[in-house]
Amino acid sequence: MQKQYDYIILGAGLSGLTTALRMQDDAYFSDKHIAIIDQNLNKGNDRTWCFWETEPDFYESLVSYRWRKILVAGHGLKDPITIEPFTYKKVEGEAVYAFAKASLEQNPNVTFIEASVTHLKEQENEVTVHTNQGDHTARNVLNSIYKSELLAKQAEAVVLQQHFIGWTVKTDIAVFNPEVATYMDFSIAQKGNCRFMYVLPTSTTEALLEYTLFSKDLLPKAEYETAIIDYLKDLGVTQYTITATEAGSIPMTTYDFTQHNTNRILHIGTAGGWTKASTGYTFKSTLTKSKALVAFLKSGKPFTAYTLRNRWTFYDAVLLEVLAKHNEKGGAIFTGMFKSGDVGPMFRFLDETSSLGDDFKIIWSAPKWLFIKAAFRVIRKGIL
Repeated sequence: MQKQYDYIILGAGLSGLTTALRMQDDAYFSDKHIAIIDQNLNKGNDRTWCFWETEPDFYESLVSYRWRKILVAGHGLKDPITIEPFTYKKVEGEAVYAFAKASLEQNPNVTFIEASVTHLKEQENEVTVHTNQGDHTARNVLNSIYKSELLAKQAEAVVLQQHFIGWTVKTDIAVFNPEVATYMDFSIAQKGNCRFMYVLPTSTTEALLEYTLFSKDLLPKAEYETAIIDYLKDLGVTQYTITATEAGSIPMTTYDFTQHNTNRILHIGTAGGWTKASTGYTFKSTLTKSKALVAFLKSGKPFTAYTLRNRWTFYDAVLLEVLAKHNEKGGAIFTGMFKSGDVGPMFRFLDETSSLGDDFKIIWSAPKWLFIKAAFRVIRKGIL
């Protein structure tokens, strides 16, 4: 007899695993049977996540490095910024996956299934998940499988990408400052886009360097890699070993993914709009939204009532409108937000915990006319 689950979570990535862990930690779900389905349950160290915090949070035990200073360079900025009481933290994807699986596998009510999902069939009282390894049914499905074609088929919402290639390198000479994370270095050639180098040093000779763009179109692989090579040359480095690589393309969009939620299927993660629209940042947003999701599930409200709209949705939409039409101005816009040297308002703004006073400080730092025109375009689109 086929087993029916209370919840099936599609995708064993950050959002799926974090949501499962939060459900496991809540007594409300102690008698609920949960299946987690992914085509690859051994992803390895496929990504690095960084985030800022003032207090330890969900994955504190996995933090592999911390910085209390960051550098935002270009457009007159060149000095590191002390970010206390915040700390900038780093965790590796492999550590998150291993931690989550080790915990969840001890729970007799959680089942991991390695399979590729082919399609879903929703009925009145259940959802059938069809996979290449058989079918599974649940009362509810939390779906983190991202479908890029949803964005390609629409023209209303702005769609940019946070796209990058990263190399972890070990150099033959000491060139890095392990006390300072280079958050955004806009001193590199912009070439008509918003381009920056992201550098996470863990010693004087070791660092992760990511050549990153906030723009519409991806580049040929060689262009990212050449940019990293040139950046190292500018630091005086010609001899180095690449110890790891990573790449990504993360959607930056105000597209309303929640419109695809149904009575029994709710979308999470990037597939559900959890990625921060104006930056493409995912980690901290996932921690916040997974916690809120568990509270929502306990409320008994229909999945169609789930919403992510708030005032920061509007702010994100305005910034994306500006970046879409004036991508070359991105460096000046972001450095302007950090020129005061006080990162508190900016970090709270990006975490969606800012006060109206914080919002005013950030908005005041932006090019007024560009943002006013963009705001009117957003209002006409009804993104409020």
